[in-house]
Amino acid sequence: MKQLVLVLCLVSSFLNSVLAQFNYLPAEIPGHQVVAHTQFTLSYNETHEQADWVAYELTKEEVEMDVPRCDCFATDNSILFGSAKESDYSNTGFDKGHLSPSEDNQNSAAVNKESFLMSNMSPQLPGFNRGIWADLESWVRDQAVSHDTIYVVTGPVFINDLGTIGANSVTIPGYYYKVLLRFDGTTPKTIAFILPQIRAVGQIKDYVVTVNSVETLTGVDFFSALDSSIENKAESQYELNKWGL
Repeated sequence: MKQLVLVLCLVSSFLNSVLAQFNYLPAEIPGHQVVAHTQFTLSYNETHEQADWVAYELTKEEVEMDVPRCDCFATDNSILFGSAKESDYSNTGFDKGHLSPSEDNQNSAAVNKESFLMSNMSPQLPGFNRGIWADLESWVRDQAVSHDTIYVVTGPVFINDLGTIGANSVTIPGYYYKVLLRFDGTTPKTIAFILPQIRAVGQIKDYVVTVNSVETLTGVDFFSALDSSIENKAESQYELNKWGL
C-alpha cells in the first residue's frame, strides 16, 4: 500500500512539473508585438488597436483570491507604437471590455491594475459585455475551480466589424472568441466559443465550436506547443458533457 501511495505521489509530482513548463501561448503573429504582463500575455494588433489574443493560466487558488477592483484604466506604455487610449471610448456607447477579466487577475492589487491596461480592452456593447460575455467569463472561473488549472486564450474576431471608435480608430469587432484547454492527467481537453456582439441570445453552450474553427476564422495557431497529432485531435473535437454543458 505504501509503495502504491509513493508511486501515485511520484506520478502526480511529474505531471505537475510537466504542466508547470507547458507553453500555452499561441504562435506569434509576424509583425505583431507580444507583451508579457504578470498574469497574462497578449499579442497587440496595431491595425485594430487591440489584442489579437490574450492568454493566461488560471488556477483555483487565483479564482478564490479577492482584491478590490481598481477601475483604473490606463494606456499601456509597453506597446511600442502606442495602445488605444481611454478617450477613444468616451461618449461612444461602448464599454471598455476586458479580454482578461478583472476577476481573473486577483493575485494582488498590482496584478488587478494591469488588467485595466487599454491593451487588454476591446469595444463591447454594454448588453453583450455585461450579459452573455460576463456569463461566459463566470463559467470559465467555475472551470478553474473544478479542474484546478485551465489555460485560456481570448480575443476578437475581425469579421463583419461594426466600424471604429475614437481618434485612434479602434475597431469594433463583430465577434469574440474564447478558447480553453485543460489536462485530464496527460490528456488535453479543449473547448471554444464564438459569440457575436449583436443578437447573442440564449445560453453559452449554444456558441460552442471546435478550436480548429476559431483558428480558421482568426488565423491564430492555438496551443502549438502540443505534439502535432495530439494537437490536431484535441482541437478538432469537444465534449460538452466533459465540460458540464
